[in-house]
Amino acid sequence: MSHVLTLVADRAATTLTASLIARVREAVGGAAALILSPGEAADIPCSAPPDQAAVAAALEGAAVDAITTRARGRRKGLLVADMDSTIVTGETLDELAAFAGVGDRVAAITRRSMNGEIDFAEALRQRVAMLRGLALDALEQTWARVRLTPGARELVATMRAHNATTALVSGGFTYFTSRVAALLGFDQHRANVLLDDGTCLTGEVAVPILDRDAKLATLRELAAARRLRPAATLAVGDGANDLAMIRAAGLGIAYHAKPIVAAAAHARVDHASLRALLFAQGYPLSRIVAA
Repeated sequence: MSHVLTLVADRAATTLTASLIARVREAVGGAAALILSPGEAADIPCSAPPDQAAVAAALEGAAVDAITTRARGRRKGLLVADMDSTIVTGETLDELAAFAGVGDRVAAITRRSMNGEIDFAEALRQRVAMLRGLALDALEQTWARVRLTPGARELVATMRAHNATTALVSGGFTYFTSRVAALLGFDQHRANVLLDDGTCLTGEVAVPILDRDAKLATLRELAAARRLRPAATLAVGDGANDLAMIRAAGLGIAYHAKPIVAAAAHARVDHASLRALLFAQGYPLSRIVAA
């Protein structure tokens, strides 16, 4: 069997039952399913990439993600992950802007940027300019509000335990990526640098700005450093500035993503937690490092 269809349920909404697995298997003509996590995830080997329309019809609207991968080389040696709305649940710049009283204005620009409606670098400059004069203690207050996305700890810990390089690459700021990377054990992090005068933010960001091209370049650079082919890499994100690296990775996943990203990605996770990225690589529950 050349391909594998992995089904992953959002356990807060549904259970991956034997009857549902059987219905999908019949729809795609797959072989016997392998249970990766009871009630949560299963692999269905297929002789060719399954028809996505048939899969969707068989799922009948259930909160279950379906990810197709090649049977060979499923486990990746490099993970490059976006931070905001991917590894953490919110947008740190939007939350920081709330302390400056411009939260709604900044969030509106963020939405347009993540949907690919405006240039990322220009959108970043506009938003950061609104933070001029904001006291630096707002950064710590924002950090106190940051929450990890379910499955983030397990994703990073499991891939590192199996000798993968892990990198957090964000269009956000190093103040936050450094802390998230340390908390989760990422091998490295890259992001933009907010400028300050020692007391307050200046409303400027250091150049060059880390944008979609820089994310793609990072994926390629880290793969080359490990002598990995593109097929051995995994990239995940949710916004338009993640799309280039998602397309270039061997397994590129749009995670609870904006429509433009979800439509163009190799694979998408709309329901499940970040554990879905491990199941998509064929990791059974017994091999996942607990959070």
